[in-house]
Amino acid sequence: MPRIDAFLKLGREQGSSDIHFAVGMPPLLRINGELIPIRFRDLENRELQGYVFEILTDTQKAAFRHGNDLDFSYMSPIAGRFRVNLYRKSTGVGAAFRHVPEHIPSLSELALPAVINALADHHQGLLLVTGSTGTGKSTTLAAILDHINRARALNIITLEDPIEFMFESRRAQVVQREVGTHVESFAAGLRAAMREDPDIIMVGELRDPDSLMMAMIAAETGHLVLGTLHTTSAVKTIDRIIDALPIEQRAQGKSFLAQNLRGVITQVLVKTADGRSRRAVTEILVMNHAIGKLLMSDKTHQIPSMLQTGREQGMQLLDQALLDCLNRKEIDPNDAYLYAQDKKQFQRFVTDASILPPVNLARGG
Repeated sequence: MPRIDAFLKLGREQGSSDIHFAVGMPPLLRINGELIPIRFRDLENRELQGYVFEILTDTQKAAFRHGNDLDFSYMSPIAGRFRVNLYRKSTGVGAAFRHVPEHIPSLSELALPAVINALADHHQGLLLVTGSTGTGKSTTLAAILDHINRARALNIITLEDPIEFMFESRRAQVVQREVGTHVESFAAGLRAAMREDPDIIMVGELRDPDSLMMAMIAAETGHLVLGTLHTTSAVKTIDRIIDALPIEQRAQGKSFLAQNLRGVITQVLVKTADGRSRRAVTEILVMNHAIGKLLMSDKTHQIPSMLQTGREQGMQLLDQALLDCLNRKEIDPNDAYLYAQDKKQFQRFVTDASILPPVNLARGG
């Protein structure tokens, strides 16, 4: 058994989402968003590299020796499945292991808004799940795909780096392809997917203009494309897409979004009220004629007001969603304050005064 499995098993028993290994420190567990060290000695470079090399293939070892970072999946027989990033830093080797649950949670288990079910039922267009790293985008995307997999007889092709949740084909056929193993890149995988009779294409990350352009072509030609972006609001998502396009194609890009963007789900993970776990809280944009018109007239800065008044269509700003959860006593008020955009309206809920801005008691004169 690889020696690193013992640390992974301990991390899972403690309920951690991630296990970090770095030279000069003991292994660290991320539990409910906080990093906690394991009681173990500081890791040395040769020791940590030995741990990690036990789970690498010869091809992966060669790539890492040539200076490449590695992204791959690892199945531990005693700790489960992990998404791994292996890298080098100033003091030596480092690795981050993120646990991937065997069970794909449903949208209701994640307590996500019902409008996401409706967005998942579209037959064509672009649906995006966005947020910072570690906010549960992959889990939400997996729940959406599982909803479709159980409900509709379709051909679903996923492009992932690496493959995370493992799907069992149910009503749909789910074909999972890994970047670097089955396809050269997301853009190359999208080109290939277009020739594989897809109904739905899931792109793990729209990380460059090429993959973004291919996703837009696929969405415009009759497919439902699901993808993720590392953006922290609906407006920033739209701006990021437009800015990624060549200048001469931006007008066309705005027209595409106005006609083919189905929705943007932006999420954060907030501690629950009892402090024992975290849950996703979402900002949601549902494309409609009014938002499309703002987009086409370069008035994306007015979109937040549309989200605020679009509750009947399932839209909401992140602050609205945080306040709803606070009023239902579902999330920690201090954590909600830290994630809020307009923090003033959340100050009355805060129980830890140290996170509030200092009061200026100085007097003029």
